[in-house]
Amino acid sequence: MTSTAKFWDKIAPKYAKSPIKDMVAYEYTLGRTRSYLSATDRVLEIGCGTGSTALLLADSVQQITGTDISPAMIGIASDKARAQSVKGADFAVATARQSAQRASGHDAVLGFNIFHLTQDYEAIIADLQKALAPGALFISKTPCLGEPSIGLKRFAFRAMIPVLRLIGIAPFVRSFSFAELEGAIEAAGFDLIETGSFPAMSRYIVARRRG
Repeated sequence: MTSTAKFWDKIAPKYAKSPIKDMVAYEYTLGRTRSYLSATDRVLEIGCGTGSTALLLADSVQQITGTDISPAMIGIASDKARAQSVKGADFAVATARQSAQRASGHDAVLGFNIFHLTQDYEAIIADLQKALAPGALFISKTPCLGEPSIGLKRFAFRAMIPVLRLIGIAPFVRSFSFAELEGAIEAAGFDLIETGSFPAMSRYIVARRRG
C-alpha cells in the first residue's frame, strides 16, 4: 500500500464523521452537477472518499461508481450504500490515474476536492480525454491555493502545508490558480461550459470532451 493510501486510511473514520465546512456551497454545486446528469447516465466519481456525494447523486443516474485510493474510505462508502439501501451505486479502490484510464463507457466523470491532491493531474485529464467519448462531461471542484484573487489567505494555507506534511498530518497539496486549472483542461481536449467559485477558494468547472 502506498504512503498516500495509508495516510487516508488512517484518517478515514474521522473524515467520515466530519461535517461539510460550507454546506451552502456544497449543496449549490451538487445541484448544478445534478442538472447536467440524466437518468440513463453512467457516472464515475474519482476520489469519492466515503461516498457521500455519489450516494446523493445515485437516484439521478442509471449507475454511479466511486473510486478512491484508500481501502478504508471505500469500505465506509460501501457500508453506507448498504445501510441506506442505495441502488445503482458501487465503490472500488483505485488511484485517480487508474480511474481515468478505466473511464471508457461513462457519460460523466466527477472529481470533487481531489485533483489538488494529485501529482500527475495533466496525465489524469489526458487519460480521461482518451477514454471518454466526444460529448462526455468532466465535472470537478478543486481548491486553488495559487489563485491571486483569493488574497493573503492563500499564503497562510500554503505556508502551513509543508510543516503539516513533515509531521504526517497533511498529504501532498498542489497550488493551482483558476487559469492554470482551466487551461490544463482545455489543452487536454475539453470545452469549458460552466465555471464558478463555490466557495471562493475552490473552482467549480463543467467541461465537455471535444468531438
